Amino acid sequence: MSKWDIVAGLYNTTFTLFLFLLAFLMFLIAYKGFKANNRYGGTSTVISGIIFIIFGYYNSIFWFLPYPYCGYMVWWIGIILGIFMAFALIIRNVIKKMEAGIEKQTHLTKFIDLMTQENPYKDQISIKMEAIRKSFHLAGLLFILAYFGFFFIPPITQLVNNNVIVFIQDQEWSYNLLWGDIHDQYPYVKNDFQAIIDLTLFALFATLVLAILSDIIRVLWGPEYSVFNFLTRAVLRKKEYNAAGPQIYLVSGVISAYMFYVIGVVHILVVVAGVLVACFSDALAAIIGRRYGKHKVTCIGGDVKSVEGFIAGAGSAFVIAFIFVGPIYALIAAIIFFLLDYFPVIIADNILNPILITLGIGIAVALLGLPFGWF
Repeated sequence: MSKWDIVAGLYNTTFTLFLFLLAFLMFLIAYKGFKANNRYGGTSTVISGIIFIIFGYYNSIFWFLPYPYCGYMVWWIGIILGIFMAFALIIRNVIKKMEAGIEKQTHLTKFIDLMTQENPYKDQISIKMEAIRKSFHLAGLLFILAYFGFFFIPPITQLVNNNVIVFIQDQEWSYNLLWGDIHDQYPYVKNDFQAIIDLTLFALFATLVLAILSDIIRVLWGPEYSVFNFLTRAVLRKKEYNAAGPQIYLVSGVISAYMFYVIGVVHILVVVAGVLVACFSDALAAIIGRRYGKHKVTCIGGDVKSVEGFIAGAGSAFVIAFIFVGPIYALIAAIIFFLLDYFPVIIADNILNPILITLGIGIAVALLGLPFGWF
C-alpha cells in the first residue's frame, strides 16, 4: 500500500464520518422538531438522517468518489463550513453592536431585524416568496447540463474533467506534491464517460453540502445566522421550524434517485424523468395553485389545495416524463405524483417524489418490458 492509498483512505473516511455526522445532526434537529410539535418536519428530517446513514455506509464500502475527488469533496466541505462560520461570526458581532446601539442601518441589520423582530416561520407566505423558494427547483436543469449537456454543448462534467486534466498537467510538479502522480492517481482520461457519472454525483453532493450546512446553522443557532436566508431574504414556513428545509429534502431525494442508476437498478432516463418531475411539477403545482386556484379541494390529511394546482402538477408531470420515457411510463409518473400530492403524508414530498417516481417507473419497466419512446 502506497502513501497515496493511505491518503485516499483518510479522505474517504473523513467524508464517511461527515455523512454520519449529518445523520446525527438530522436526528438532533428532528428531536427538536418533535418537541415543538412539528411532526411533519421532524419525520421528514428523520428520513433525511436515515438516508445519510445509508450514504455513509455505502461510501465506507464502495466509495462514492474515487481519489482525488473524495479529497476535493473534503476540502469543499471545509471551505464552505469556514465561509458559513465566518458569516455567523459577523452576524454575531453585528447583533452585539445593535444591542449596544452603535451599529448603523445596513443590509445586515435589516436582515437581522427581519429574522428576529418577527417570527420568520409563517403558515402562509406570499406568491412572490413562494416563487423565490421554488426557484431552487431550477437546479434540476443543472442536473441535465451536468450529465447530458445542451445541444452542441457537451456535459459540464466532461468539460470540468478535461479542464482539470489540462490544469494538473500544466501544474504537474505542484499537483504531484499535493495529490500524487497524475498518471497513477488521477482516475480519468479526457472525454471519459465514467467521469460524467462520477462528477455528476460529486456536483450533487457539493450542492447538498452547500445547502445543508447553512440549514443546520439556521436550526441550531437561528435563522439570522444562515447565509442561505440572507441571500434569499426567505420567509420560512412553519413546517421548517426546528426541521431541515425543503432544499435538503429535495437534494437528498435526487441523490437517492441517482444512486439507483449508479448501482444499475434503473436507466438514466428514468432518473431524469423522476428528478425533473420532482423539481418542476411540484413547483408548478404550488405556484399555479396559489395564483389561479379557484376550486378548492380538501386533501386527505386536511391540507387545502386546488383543482388547478392538481392539473398543473399532474399534467406537467406527464409531459416531462413523456419526453424522456414515453407515454406509458409518463402516465405512471403522473399518477404517482398526483397520489403523493393528494394523499399527503408526514414525509416531505420533496424526498418522496424523486425516489418513488424513479422506483415506480423502474418497476414498471421491469414488469412491462416496454421500450422507452414516443409510441
